[in-house]
Amino acid sequence: MYCLELAGEDDAFAAREAESAAAGVEVVAPGLAVAGGVRPDRVRSLAYTRRASELVGRTDASVESARLLLVAAPIDREGTVAVRARDVHSATGVSTREVERELGRTLVERGFAVDLDDPDHELRALFSDDACLLGWLEAESVRDFGSRKPTDRPFFQPGSMDPLDARALANIAGSAPGATVLDPMCGTGGVLIEAGLVGARALGIDAQRKMVRGARENLREYLDGDAADRRRDEGAPWDVLRGDATALPLCDDAVDGVAFDAPYGRQSKIARHDLRDLVAGALSEARRVAPRAVVVADRSWRSEAVDAGWRVEAVFERRVHRSLVRHVHVLERA
Repeated sequence: MYCLELAGEDDAFAAREAESAAAGVEVVAPGLAVAGGVRPDRVRSLAYTRRASELVGRTDASVESARLLLVAAPIDREGTVAVRARDVHSATGVSTREVERELGRTLVERGFAVDLDDPDHELRALFSDDACLLGWLEAESVRDFGSRKPTDRPFFQPGSMDPLDARALANIAGSAPGATVLDPMCGTGGVLIEAGLVGARALGIDAQRKMVRGARENLREYLDGDAADRRRDEGAPWDVLRGDATALPLCDDAVDGVAFDAPYGRQSKIARHDLRDLVAGALSEARRVAPRAVVVADRSWRSEAVDAGWRVEAVFERRVHRSLVRHVHVLERA
């Protein structure tokens, strides 16, 4: 078993993304989940999971309970250790310094040497609500999203999705080495960048020439060079074409997953009736070319997804600001 330290305020959404790197994910306390198994290489690419640790055990949220749990736990590790305690969302009021001191003392009594700077093993003591989870750190996500802010890209348009959310969508859609992920309304290419950095082949389509040119410019910036060389034996790392999301120039089952951010009604120049036809057509085509999809919009498109033959696995409502709530639809082919 493993414990996961979730990021953000929406644990259900974070857990859904974590399923791309872990099996049997279950939220057990605010900001914390457990899983039956993890792939450390995939954990490193997650947006809304910070760390995964091999679970030692679970107890109530007190220093003494954590100490007793560690005293009784079998430990099959050698080398130096460090203890890092965390009070998730500062909800329990536990003294993390006291936790680290007491658990560190317990490990010393069991024959370990403490090295706070470069330990061989790190014990995570995680407190949330009325629970404490102890685990040996296995993998951490790479938190480099700030280096890819939309405003810092070669091509920028207002309304571009931030890389943290784009990475989560790409992961839920199935991005992984060897997979192909399509964004049929790719815009400036934010989802494609994150899919490509995870190791997937990123394929984008957009109806506007300006967006196709801009997305290509952005993908060249982030996916060419060393990243492309590492994936050269898997085919071209990315491609962006001009096309229609309702009539994709692809054969059936051509890609592993689809992710797109549908036009928003209040901001779009598309008429309401035309917008409905556009999204419904894109949903239908997405189902033809892929077994799964993640669709983001400023409203629910649940009924249109069902009509297009999708099974709606989940819909998450994620507030961006006062006037915008993004509806994230997770779809599987029915």
